[in-house]
Amino acid sequence: MEREIIGAVDLCLPNGRLNPDAVGWSRQPVVRANLRGWGRAKRWEYWGVVTPRWCVGLVVSSLDYAGVCSLWVLDRETGDTWEAEAVPPLGRGVTLPASYSGTASVVAKHLSIEVSDDRLRASAPGVEVDLAVGAGGECLGVAVPWSSRRFQYTVKDVSRPVSGTLVLDGTSYDVGSGWAVLDHGRGKWPYAITWNWAAGSGEGRGITLGGKWTDGTGITENGLFVDGRLHKIGDELTWDYDPDDWQRPWRIHGARVEAVFTPWHEKVSRTDLVVLAGETHQCFGDWSGWALADDGERVPLDGLVGWAEEARNRW
Repeated sequence: MEREIIGAVDLCLPNGRLNPDAVGWSRQPVVRANLRGWGRAKRWEYWGVVTPRWCVGLVVSSLDYAGVCSLWVLDRETGDTWEAEAVPPLGRGVTLPASYSGTASVVAKHLSIEVSDDRLRASAPGVEVDLAVGAGGECLGVAVPWSSRRFQYTVKDVSRPVSGTLVLDGTSYDVGSGWAVLDHGRGKWPYAITWNWAAGSGEGRGITLGGKWTDGTGITENGLFVDGRLHKIGDELTWDYDPDDWQRPWRIHGARVEAVFTPWHEKVSRTDLVVLAGETHQCFGDWSGWALADDGERVPLDGLVGWAEEARNRW
């Protein structure tokens, strides 16, 4: 049985190892990620935004050896993309708060990003992003234990309303209305890891699903959101997808989930810095199917929009 964490708690003990009292899940970001030093320490903020015309991805991260930070914009109507990346050695120029609240930022030669709970700003050659993020309901926080020395705390915050502007090659666009999702991560990881993550957002509903990296830990990052309320799904799920054709429909299923994700765009990200390398296939698309709420109600996922991904990292 997964344990719900109610009150504020530190992720780490004074010696830097995992605090057993932090292991579990929460409806609010109550865990303070007091990581100490190096030793596979990874910190990041990822914001993903989907609107009827635009997709935006913002990453601010520090992965011990380097910061890996990026800005990405897709015009869904034309298929045009704008992308910029910075990899500052040892994470120089990267600022990340110890806890969920606060501002994360990076300043590099050609890339500037500043993100907080209610504002996303970024600039790179040919691109400016200025988005306001509205209040959401409950989120899903989980502390996942591999061992006392290897663990991860993540917060998945979905279905956050978003509005604002993009300036692309000198032309300003109103993004209209859409949805933002935050992945807040702090932890100490094994050197090699593979994960799946998927998120879907819509009016009054949302979903976050994970796989592979949590298998066998007793904790999952699976949750259904209905009218701002989290319904925690503790089951490990089965992910069926085709790594030879990422844009074929994905099926994610278990006792409380029967979901189909149909992609309409694939984003591929690769990093190769010898000791730090990774490859992510992130597909954007539409959801259908259902998930069960805590009271057994079958909640339809049709109409949700978001992404599903596979990431393989050596870091």
